[in-house]
Amino acid sequence: MLHGIRAVKRRFAPCLPTKTTAARRRSLLTLAIESSCDDTCVSILSKSTTRIQPESVQVRLLFNEKITLRNTGKGGIWPPEALNSHQLNLAKLIETSLPFLPGSDQSLPVQKRLWLRDGQIKEKPDFVSVTRGPGMNQNLAVGLNTAKGLATAWQVPLLGVHHMQAHALTPRLATAIKGAGQDSSQPEFPFLTLLVSGGHTMLLHSKSLLEHEILASTSDTAIGDELDKCGRMLLPAEIQHNTPDTSFGKYLSAYAFKSSAEFNSWSVPQNRQDEIIRPQNSFGWSIMTPMAKNRELCFSFSGISSQIKRIVSDRHCDTSDEERTLLARAALGTAFEHLGSRTIIALEQLRDQGLHIPTLVVSGGVAANDFLRYYLRQMLDVRSFHKVNLVFPPVELCTDNAAMIAWTGVEMFEAGYRTDLGCGPLRKWSMDGQSEDGGILGAGAWILQNPRHV
Repeated sequence: MLHGIRAVKRRFAPCLPTKTTAARRRSLLTLAIESSCDDTCVSILSKSTTRIQPESVQVRLLFNEKITLRNTGKGGIWPPEALNSHQLNLAKLIETSLPFLPGSDQSLPVQKRLWLRDGQIKEKPDFVSVTRGPGMNQNLAVGLNTAKGLATAWQVPLLGVHHMQAHALTPRLATAIKGAGQDSSQPEFPFLTLLVSGGHTMLLHSKSLLEHEILASTSDTAIGDELDKCGRMLLPAEIQHNTPDTSFGKYLSAYAFKSSAEFNSWSVPQNRQDEIIRPQNSFGWSIMTPMAKNRELCFSFSGISSQIKRIVSDRHCDTSDEERTLLARAALGTAFEHLGSRTIIALEQLRDQGLHIPTLVVSGGVAANDFLRYYLRQMLDVRSFHKVNLVFPPVELCTDNAAMIAWTGVEMFEAGYRTDLGCGPLRKWSMDGQSEDGGILGAGAWILQNPRHV
């Protein structure tokens, strides 16, 4: 086994820069691919430091684009059409990205040069990053097989990235892009990570690059999926028809609140008792917060859409715009209250253990929601956690993108990790090292070179 690893290390040995280049700049360049669901994404990212100021880090996002499967009219993501979209678009998007690679200069070794079909000479990526999982197996395979082909053709290493780890590290990418120098790894470990998307809802204690202990996960549907269901029930037909995708949850928020000035129309519970007591409104209904009567660290969202479905059914499709707006606010507010409630319980438990968490990172597609950003801040403040720094990635980096895959690839590459070319896609892949599959490193096919503590 050790002999095999050495052989791979020789095959993947990076081209050594000239003495002049090494003295001037140390850099990493990666092309990244994300294809776990219905977004076809490609990114090119560079990270460089100078010998004179090694603590000064410059991170540049040279290319970052995606093509999202359009609304199919089938009520959600249709797997065959999502797969076809990746097959149609991925290679073309990579072709579009290549001119954005840095230009080659005479000091760059020949082995590091890449000749484009139009005659341009570019700098070849040091490695290829790609989402390995979790996600839709066939969709992942399109990106992974393409990345393997590039890594083989360019004779550079492959780095298979955990999709949810990438979401958790996105705020570190955002800080690095801003050019924060020594603070480019902010937020520093440890911190809490709340991952909220159409396919995942998890609260994690992120202790290091590779250690992410799961404190709570959903027992049924993910929050994004649940809000999409509510959107399908509540959004007028003309709005649904005109949406460019099937993420009805985000359009539900725009329907419920015409501006941020209306956010305070949904009250923030001052204490646990306020979560339990939910008086009926003028229309004679109230939406109960899931699990309000217990302190179990778990999420459950399916009851929200069930309650709304019952109310809508009782109206026999005769629901006024005013009531629909209130139902939309209730769907969002109740879901976000449930998120906040479980997060606060976790913070209280960690505090009782003597662990004071300075930062809560919220990532994933739902993290782009402005009402969630407002509501979580308000809830932390009224529950004595006003000192907890609440961090959201930029809105454009909340949903699936290849920039987060590139950044996670860089962090893992710097920690000494590579991925064997024989790896396969992983439909399910935990982040927690204590899980049955062993977490991020439990997937196998990892190659460790020049390891450092992470």
